[in-house]
Amino acid sequence: MIGSLITTAITSILYLLCFVVIVLITKKGKNRAMRLGSIILVIGFVLSGLLIYLIMPAITVPNMILANVIHAFIFISLLFLSLNGGKKVETRVTRPVVLILSLTVLAVPVFLIIGVATLDESYNSIKKQEMEVAEPLTKDETPITVSPEFARNKIQKAMSVVPNTQFYDSGKLQVQKIGDDIVFVAPVEFADFWKYLRGDTTAGYFTISATNTNAQPNFNESEMLYTNSSYFNKNIKRVIYDQYPHYIQSGDAQIEVDEDGKPWYVQTVYRPLHVTNKPDLSDLKVVVIDPEASDMTMYNVEEAPDFIEGSISSEMATTENNYFGKYINGWLNSVFGKRDVKIPNESGSESGVTPIFDESGEMYYFTDMTSPKENIDSALGYTLINSRTGELTYYNGEINNAIMDSEGANQIVNKEFPEKNWEGYMPVLYNIDGHPTWVVNVLDPNGLFKHYAYIKANDSDFVVFGDTANETLDAYRMALLQNPGNISATGYTQTTEASGTIQRVLVTSTDEGQIVQYLLEEDSTIYVVNASKAPYAIFLQSGDEIQAQVQLLENGTATVESISIEGITN
Repeated sequence: MIGSLITTAITSILYLLCFVVIVLITKKGKNRAMRLGSIILVIGFVLSGLLIYLIMPAITVPNMILANVIHAFIFISLLFLSLNGGKKVETRVTRPVVLILSLTVLAVPVFLIIGVATLDESYNSIKKQEMEVAEPLTKDETPITVSPEFARNKIQKAMSVVPNTQFYDSGKLQVQKIGDDIVFVAPVEFADFWKYLRGDTTAGYFTISATNTNAQPNFNESEMLYTNSSYFNKNIKRVIYDQYPHYIQSGDAQIEVDEDGKPWYVQTVYRPLHVTNKPDLSDLKVVVIDPEASDMTMYNVEEAPDFIEGSISSEMATTENNYFGKYINGWLNSVFGKRDVKIPNESGSESGVTPIFDESGEMYYFTDMTSPKENIDSALGYTLINSRTGELTYYNGEINNAIMDSEGANQIVNKEFPEKNWEGYMPVLYNIDGHPTWVVNVLDPNGLFKHYAYIKANDSDFVVFGDTANETLDAYRMALLQNPGNISATGYTQTTEASGTIQRVLVTSTDEGQIVQYLLEEDSTIYVVNASKAPYAIFLQSGDEIQAQVQLLENGTATVESISIEGITN
């Protein structure tokens, strides 16, 4: 209640000022004006307090100016009406009051203009860097995860294991790495207000693998008194507001689980820049709350406890992407010239962004950027935002030029299965062996997983479907190798030297050309080379000495980027 009381007191300042002016200036019944004004002050404080308790406006200069104007206009009008019973009010009283109110009203657009002028500063506060291309994908970086829709569908079907299940529903999903497993965590939330009154506490939370479509959800009992779906003083947002009313909360709080299996609510918050509501993206905070006792601690986002993946909420990441894309050359340019302006696509699984994990277990939010021009469906690049620090990396190298955007990738999947109404979901762009590739989940109308789709981002006809991540990745890599049109990406691959004596050779013909596979003595790796890259490779035979630059894959094979054959090429 402390935060609401402080905010209500600040909201009443303008009324109190006008009330004092009226009492000091009026010559008709000062005592009556004092008595009526005091009564209206109390009524206004109570009514405004109830409204503030419900909507919880942050204590910022624009919010408080607007709240004061509305509060004063309503209750000063009521005071004048009460004092004069509909008769004309003394001019000597109305004139200064109207002047005070007018000046305050004029302050509202002034602060809006200041807010627009501060957009450049918000853009500059982003911790950002630009890179040509991401590191090539490895199998340690699972190229896709189970879609949230699919996970939510399974959790809903498992709700029957929750005690008094009629009171509850599944809450907001949060992806997290627990031990060595990447999982979705979903709290059990109250279904509605009446269920809250009867239930009082929620029963626990679910976890389900975010990388295995065959996994089933696990219910973990852990009573929570303070939740997103609780009401009154047990609501998480209100608990934070009461202690930090001068901070703006970004989105809804989410559940994360520590090493002992205890759930915590995590909420991203920030103080606005100067006298605006615009975020200072270099100074974000995170509040961590115990849902049993409501104890909370505020941290700098990068200093949050190690078990927390999402110090930066998905909503905050979306805001950061919008500022990064739109205001690179200022607000005026974002409206008129639009030079270098980029618009984030909204194909992500969480508030327009998609969480992914790299090989070291760090979580990032992925978003692709497109042009503000209409009827252009190509991507300009993509961003990855570190979910613990907020640092944004923009990938816009030549390899990403003229590639389709995430909406285009989804449409390719949608057109593949029109009779089944299967749709693409959660597209993420990866660098696979130097080729920008969209990895897309294929879901049925009920949100159930059906396939993975790997789509070459600069060729809408190059699509590989599969049932598992690794199987589809291997099939896609083989398809890349067999297609002679893919030789231009070798400059972006990481290669190593492989030399030795040829033991076995196999040459096969496909519709796209000839593929040469060979083994080296004392080496179990299967080396594969496209004859369009190395025409002399078709003349290989046992006993030849070769030197090659190859890209080693994780399935016991290697793609040959260049090869030198003793006696033939040198």
